[in-house]
Amino acid sequence: MTAVARTDSSVAPPIRYTARPTEGPTVAITLTDVTLTYPDGADRLTALDRVNMHVPGGTIAAVTGASGSGKSSLLAVAATLIRPDSGTVVLETASATENLAGLSRRAAATARRTSMGIVFQQPNLIPSLTAVEQLEVTAYLGGRRRTSRSETSSRAMELLEAVGLTEHAHKRPAQLSGGQRQRVNIARALMNDPALLVVDEPTSALDSERGAAIIALITTIAREHRAATILVTHDPTHLHRMDAVYRMTDGRLTGVAVPAPA
Repeated sequence: MTAVARTDSSVAPPIRYTARPTEGPTVAITLTDVTLTYPDGADRLTALDRVNMHVPGGTIAAVTGASGSGKSSLLAVAATLIRPDSGTVVLETASATENLAGLSRRAAATARRTSMGIVFQQPNLIPSLTAVEQLEVTAYLGGRRRTSRSETSSRAMELLEAVGLTEHAHKRPAQLSGGQRQRVNIARALMNDPALLVVDEPTSALDSERGAAIIALITTIAREHRAATILVTHDPTHLHRMDAVYRMTDGRLTGVAVPAPA
């Protein structure tokens, strides 16, 4: 996955995200014997081969591997975008425990809005909305109760500041660089305090300094808010900050040692 060069010259700000402590039952995502296949002519191609993974709330599991190894399929299954052929994907949140693999399309969409934050490589921002409005709409669609509209706006601005976009809060996607749009995408995924955070290559569009700031933000939220986080990456630089590291090879997932800091 090719990194995109930054087109702005701003310096990454210090992380000033204010965590909101979460109370309640255990939060976790558990994949058990998950298998996913795709048609391949007269045969079927195995994308995920009896994958098992347990990510407790407040921890980050990184998944590495070559392109085409099944990493994106794993994220899609965890995020209810694809239903696996077999196996279970159980998400425990503060309010319920559900097998995501068995949800209807409508129920899966509700789960994504209320319990998940999803960051894929393409931001898919709404063209007519400004950066801050992208986040505000996410809060309204997620059904999270805020005390006031000003609180929602304040939280959106706080997240945009954390990803270095305060000065671009009122710009629309066409006015932002590729890296800036991706940072809006990341901030948007964090807007509803997700129980599950699914992240695909979060630093691919950023330079090393701002990439480190984004990883710091993600790890802060995952740990302090007890979000279970699955993060796919090709970049080994930040693996020492993860709680678990997995390698995907031809659809099979194996755990590897978390590297020591460089």
